[in-house]
Amino acid sequence: MSTTTLGKAKTIKTLNNIASCGLSVFNKENYTVNNESENPDAIVLRSFNMHSMELNAQLKAIARAGAGVNNIPVDKCTEKGIVVFNTPGANANAVKELVLTSLIASSRNLFEGVAWAKTLEKEGEQIPKLVEAGKKNFVGNEIRGKTLGVIGLGAIGALVANDALDLDMEVIGFDPFISVDTAWNLSRNVHRAMSLEQLFATADYITVHVPLTGDTKGMLNKETFKLMKDGVYIMNFSRGGLINEIDMALALESGKIGKYITDFPNEEVLRMKNAIPIPHLGASTNESEENCAIMASRQVKEYLDTGNIKNSVNFPNASLPYTGKTRVAAFHKNVPNMVGQITSAFSNYHLNIADMVNRSRGDYAYTMIDIDNEVDKDMIPDIEAKIKQIDGIVTVRTI
Repeated sequence: MSTTTLGKAKTIKTLNNIASCGLSVFNKENYTVNNESENPDAIVLRSFNMHSMELNAQLKAIARAGAGVNNIPVDKCTEKGIVVFNTPGANANAVKELVLTSLIASSRNLFEGVAWAKTLEKEGEQIPKLVEAGKKNFVGNEIRGKTLGVIGLGAIGALVANDALDLDMEVIGFDPFISVDTAWNLSRNVHRAMSLEQLFATADYITVHVPLTGDTKGMLNKETFKLMKDGVYIMNFSRGGLINEIDMALALESGKIGKYITDFPNEEVLRMKNAIPIPHLGASTNESEENCAIMASRQVKEYLDTGNIKNSVNFPNASLPYTGKTRVAAFHKNVPNMVGQITSAFSNYHLNIADMVNRSRGDYAYTMIDIDNEVDKDMIPDIEAKIKQIDGIVTVRTI
């Protein structure tokens, strides 16, 4: 697929309600937001399920205003050369606040106490006496001095860990893939667990903040429960599939797990003893939705305008300062001599390369080349066609 974008207006389509402050990023002469378009250049969405959608030939980018992309056919997009963005960290504060709220509220039996108090509605003048008599059934525990285990120290996990320290908790974290940026932001008072087993044996409360993959699916199960303290509280604000729900139900029934607080209720969870189902409120704040919308829209616009990529889940991150020179961007298989073949395509046109960048991700790679000369627009389709003939090229775009 070859796509020349020089001077062309770009169409953005949304599949969910996207905050207006995010869509305002596209309030430019060469952009139109048209939700009826059948051939958009980019799609911005939240939770809409795209798996049964046809992906039009002009589609270049999809941006998820949120972290998870399970609702997007990522593999299919990769095969077609469509970059898929997400917005890691944009909703981190919202999720962090709910994790800490749930940590304190569950420890103090607040959810159960409020539900019981509401049953007294018809007792009239007797309510105060009944409250005083019944409150002993909801005596809880303070979190101060207790140990919180944080599995996954990305944007959310790091915020949870740091703020739990400010609440006078001991914090132990485990993340073998922690990024340099996160490490800089993480308090030095967070103890590093060398293994999950160490974290399990230490923590009074456990919160999990990792993506759902083949390796993490069902990672909390009867075998790992055996390694934990009796009565430990587990909080899951990442993905329901991280928990083996059959094993969790049995562990809650036996008291091995004290409580299970999850943002992903389903029929199984609602039947569990001592499970606290939260209706997927992790990122449901006005601020979070606005942050995600702005971040998603800016990433799409940057890609369409310059070819630069940040926070893609299927393309490599790649950035080249945009000077206004003609730029050719190619997405291709990650195979030897591909860059050489692409650059040689310019030789017949007597064009000099001013700058370039090549980045790879797994089986694919992305190359951007800036042309030093002024390029005749009539020459561009021929250059793109020549590059497209190279075996392994998926898409070519001129900016």
